Amino acid sequence: MSAGDLTQDQCVQAVTSPPVWRELAATFCIATATIGCAPILHLANPALGIVVEVFVGIAIVLAVPTCAPAIAIFVLFFQNLFVSILSPLVPLPSDLDFIKGYNFLVCSVMWLATFGLYVLGQRNQSAEVNRIMRWGVVTLAVVSLYFAIGFVQDGQPAAVYLRNIVLPLFLFQLSLLTAATYEVRITPFLVTLAVILMLCGYVELVFRDLWLAITNGYTFWGFDELKATHSGVWEAQMRATGNVPVDLKDRFSFDFLNTPLLEGFGLSKMLRINGPNMHPISFAYGLAFLTLFLFSVGRPLLALAALPLLVFCSVKGALITVIFVAAAWIGTRLIGAVVTLLLGFLGMIAFAILAIRLGLQIGDYHVIGLMGGLDGFVQKPFGRGLGIGGNLADSYFSIDWSAAQAAGTIDGAVESAIGVLLYQMGVGAFVPLAFYFAMALKAWRLYASSGYLTQGLAGFGVMVVLLNGLFQEEALFAPLALGLMLSLTGLVIGSRARMQGAENEETEIEQLTRYRSAA
Repeated sequence: MSAGDLTQDQCVQAVTSPPVWRELAATFCIATATIGCAPILHLANPALGIVVEVFVGIAIVLAVPTCAPAIAIFVLFFQNLFVSILSPLVPLPSDLDFIKGYNFLVCSVMWLATFGLYVLGQRNQSAEVNRIMRWGVVTLAVVSLYFAIGFVQDGQPAAVYLRNIVLPLFLFQLSLLTAATYEVRITPFLVTLAVILMLCGYVELVFRDLWLAITNGYTFWGFDELKATHSGVWEAQMRATGNVPVDLKDRFSFDFLNTPLLEGFGLSKMLRINGPNMHPISFAYGLAFLTLFLFSVGRPLLALAALPLLVFCSVKGALITVIFVAAAWIGTRLIGAVVTLLLGFLGMIAFAILAIRLGLQIGDYHVIGLMGGLDGFVQKPFGRGLGIGGNLADSYFSIDWSAAQAAGTIDGAVESAIGVLLYQMGVGAFVPLAFYFAMALKAWRLYASSGYLTQGLAGFGVMVVLLNGLFQEEALFAPLALGLMLSLTGLVIGSRARMQGAENEETEIEQLTRYRSAA
């Protein structure tokens, strides 16, 4: 496209915008400083750490707002890496847990600052964006109500579940408002991020001892072992699985995809990859997202390079996401977006029914947890409050899994995000789920009219992650699962709203020019 094809505003923007590499370098430097300094500041003085990170989050939105979505994604991937490197300086497991929360603090502050500017009218938006934001506020209000109900009963798990539920929504609104206001060049950042993550993953896969040494992994995971021992998590897991870990690598060893259905294929145990975020399931969802994104922006070789790492994470939900989204892309090319979406719904429903039937037959914990959530929903359709039930509840450690497998259900809800939401929020759970689904449909409609694969990833990707939420808590509660997909969804919807606004403005200017010429 030549300069003559651009509008005057676009030409000015092309001249004044910094080169991509300079913007990219600035984004990574700011993001690294933002989250890399948090553990150091906290160890010096927790109050100082909180105050500084709050001011940093506000400064990012005011000074470099276009970088905010990218910085949010970066801190979610890499915060635990910085925490792990500095873990020898951390005195107690409780301090480690607190430091891990700085990524949520930074993301929340950036969201709050962006939302505040929106409310104050400094970022005037279209009627469509305003409508989406109103429904988002309604969703936050419903979740907050159930948080208040749960907090008076058990404050700590209620606060954790509040964080898990609202962070994906924060990421969506942050990306939506930013992209609706400014041109956000996210592709160079995500491609570079993918390369960095793949390097980390392959170093961990091939040189496990070196990775643990340079990241102080033994100290980091040692804190996790102490917490698991004191809380009873290990005892519950050993009773449920019969596996007794001897050393750290035993904790990373799992049957492929962690399912008994593949035992007859002779697949031996494998060492899972945890990634720089120190969590195999979250890392797998992050890799799945980036694999699909790389393919959507014309980087197929890089996407293929990420697939082995995804396999070695051994996470069913992440692989299912890749398969379903790829099938949706192919289906759209062959039979159109509308038919593909309908067949996709039927396929996901069939998959869910089959997974539940097989899960009940083999006594799968995730399906049993889902059944417990459904039973709890029938018993109390208006819910119990956040934190009441779920993997964080004290009752989780006293579950008799043998009896639960025989009964096909449990008294409570675990291992299933949707089961936990139904158990805790009752009918209120349908508010956030419906909002996410509506945003996914909107992104898919954009894809149907444009054919851009990234928009298709945003739309169908959210739907598949919601499907995975039936059988995984992490699918909806890990920020690198639903959070990443919703962040991309916010970007594509916001970008389209901004471009429509620019097109409407150009049309009005042209009409005014013709009117003046005629006069």
